Amino acid sequence: MDIRQSSSYARFMSLEGWTVDKTEGTYSYIKKFPLIGHFIKIQRPAVITPKLIKTLEDKYHPFQILIEPSLNTDYNFLLTDYGFRKTKSPYLPSKTLTIDLTQMEEKLYSNFKKNCRYALRKTKNSHLTNLSLLPKIYEFHKAWKSSVPFTRYVPSRKNLRNLKKSFKKNSLFLTTQDFTAGAIFLKAGPTAYYWQAFTSNKAKKSLIQYQIVWQGILWAKEKKAKTFDFEGIYDNRYPNKSWLGFTHFKKSFGDKEVIFPQSLSKTYFKNLFYKT
Repeated sequence: MDIRQSSSYARFMSLEGWTVDKTEGTYSYIKKFPLIGHFIKIQRPAVITPKLIKTLEDKYHPFQILIEPSLNTDYNFLLTDYGFRKTKSPYLPSKTLTIDLTQMEEKLYSNFKKNCRYALRKTKNSHLTNLSLLPKIYEFHKAWKSSVPFTRYVPSRKNLRNLKKSFKKNSLFLTTQDFTAGAIFLKAGPTAYYWQAFTSNKAKKSLIQYQIVWQGILWAKEKKAKTFDFEGIYDNRYPNKSWLGFTHFKKSFGDKEVIFPQSLSKTYFKNLFYKT
């Protein structure tokens, strides 16, 4: 199960203002826009059926449906029978990296690249802080904004608060004591995710970002997760050079790549001015 098909993520999306629909065991997320109507996104569903699509069409009369398939989703009928088309760019990371957490801690460590093990040795005595209380999330947000260029996306305080409220003990907000680097880790089902992170130039020189990820991995093992997902690396199908740097960083922890099928979408022109 992908995190986006979990009840915790559904709660998060509801707090973010999306309508949550669960049909045929699959979560869909709906946003209504003035004049043009409903936009629907279905992210990493285990199963897509004609009945699901028909139910959503009849219930919401959408102007667009976006589907981001999981690895084993049979979606060919959407292309042949429903008029969906492959999108030119992904909405979710189209390629990711995973680690098998069922291995012993020593085995995991030994599989890391040489530069990663060096960074972990160098930072082993560093003190990291788990921001478990909601008021501390505001400090996390402030530090994030001050640590990255203004052109970089930083989630709002509301977004971070809603993540914490939704995932509760299955979330870890980890930061350095001086708030120059931090990361969010989430768990849903058997998988833990390296969800989002920030690192200032000062923190990059100290290599503390490696220790933050390592502690996130150890937290995931304590939570009995079986897989650690790095939530996105560079995909040459959609070349974005800005992803190369953090892809190199993530690959120092492992090299099991997962490649997702292309996203699909359909625009219902006849519904653009449907009155609801």
